Amino acid sequence: MKNIALIGCGAIGASVLELLHGDARLQVRWVLVPEASAAIRDTVARLAPQAQLLQALPADAHPDLMVECAGHGALQEHVLPALARGIPAVVASIGALSAPGMAERLQAAAEAGRTQVQLLSGAIGGIDALAAARVGGLDEVTYTGRKPPLAWSGTPAEQRCDLSALTEAFCIFEGSAGEAARLYPKNANVAATLALAGLGYDRTRVRLFADPAVTENVHHVDARGAFGAMELTMRGKPLAANPKTSALTVYSVVRAVLNNVAAVAI
Repeated sequence: MKNIALIGCGAIGASVLELLHGDARLQVRWVLVPEASAAIRDTVARLAPQAQLLQALPADAHPDLMVECAGHGALQEHVLPALARGIPAVVASIGALSAPGMAERLQAAAEAGRTQVQLLSGAIGGIDALAAARVGGLDEVTYTGRKPPLAWSGTPAEQRCDLSALTEAFCIFEGSAGEAARLYPKNANVAATLALAGLGYDRTRVRLFADPAVTENVHHVDARGAFGAMELTMRGKPLAANPKTSALTVYSVVRAVLNNVAAVAI
């Protein structure tokens, strides 16, 4: 049995607990949240009654795996110290690695602790193919993201157009993955994941659209290089508990955890 430390118990964390509940190969022993609301306490009591609900991992605790699904701040607060202590981790908030120096700090912490951090594919697919293609030589990677107009509320898109009045697709951003992550940090995970798997933040091209014709989050990847060419389109269903989150992100976290306890992993 593997002991798990879960960072975050919001929509993603609670869904992860739900899907892992009852698996005899693992046990969630620690759930780390900044504040334990009544809803969080009820969720943990129901799905992981053996878990300690804490603000930080105790110094004498050494989980077999730390699972991050709490947002960008969790890398600084929890993941970096855990890696330095030799605790392996899986990370869902890939967009956080677009912050200057964060990717290097994550690598340094894992090297210092002689362990590994796994960056999850989250809401996008084809990451294995893209990373493999990079070995042979990638020439170009372009990511196009489309969301319903109001899904861009609270972002710089509001200065580009009247989101509530759009009748056709409007390009709210075109540029590098690095700039996309800087301007749209809460929408950066897919672009950041593609950049890290492929050509990096500067050479990965990104186009973002507010599109009244779509009701789902639509991701399109176009990659070309020595391997040939790849096109991938995904229409992500939102998580019922949080429409701003892709359901596939939750499944990506659960898959990574189960691969750590499975006799055969794919």
